[in-house]
Amino acid sequence: MDNYIGHRAKIGVIIPSTNTAVEYDLLKFLPRGLTWHPSRFWVEQPTLTNDAEFLSFLELIRSEIPLSIRDVMTCNPTHIMMGMSAETFWGGLQGNEAFIERVREQIGDLGLTTGANACAEALKAFGARSIAVLTPYQEVGDKQVESFFREIGYDVKAVKGLRCPTATSIADTPEQVVIDAVKEIDADDVDAIVQVGTNLSTLDLFPTLEKWLGKPCLPINAVTIWHALRHSGIHDQFDGLGKLFEEH
Repeated sequence: MDNYIGHRAKIGVIIPSTNTAVEYDLLKFLPRGLTWHPSRFWVEQPTLTNDAEFLSFLELIRSEIPLSIRDVMTCNPTHIMMGMSAETFWGGLQGNEAFIERVREQIGDLGLTTGANACAEALKAFGARSIAVLTPYQEVGDKQVESFFREIGYDVKAVKGLRCPTATSIADTPEQVVIDAVKEIDADDVDAIVQVGTNLSTLDLFPTLEKWLGKPCLPINAVTIWHALRHSGIHDQFDGLGKLFEEH
């Protein structure tokens, strides 16, 4: 194939307008012949201080996501990656499947990465059976994430929600808060740590925590990037960005 930018893959990435973490993490992965194409959707109400506000946030973004997909489709992407995760876990396995069906109405048979599906594939690659999960969500969001993982067969030992007050402030979470939360949810009977919530970037921390804990630590952004690359036929490996990219 002729050389040109994006000759291996052009991946459209659907991102909330409040998110400042996904693009930061994308920039760590720039293999030859790949181009990333973020498309933002408007978050009208970013406050998440309680369960009711969290549900309102989700309801509002459901009408905005299709507009973001519409816009990015004009660049002729070869794959679509969801740079937001709460909606992909909502309603458990059935909810994720319904979300995929809605997206498929717009993108047809293009490759598709959701946070929920990517996490499932990454955990399967490591043979993990029991997990602990870190989220930036309110309790209602934590329950949805836990339900999804239980429905696909994982023993969820712990879920830690950081209760971030707004969708924007998730990115302001101090590193020490993340480290303390991982210490809290880790245990000898936990095979892997999973972090969801794409505006919480843990890609700078988790590769080190993996070495410290001796088990896979999977940031949602790394997992979705890995899934999108592998399903685009890009099998480049990267050092220092976690066991997922070094081994799978």
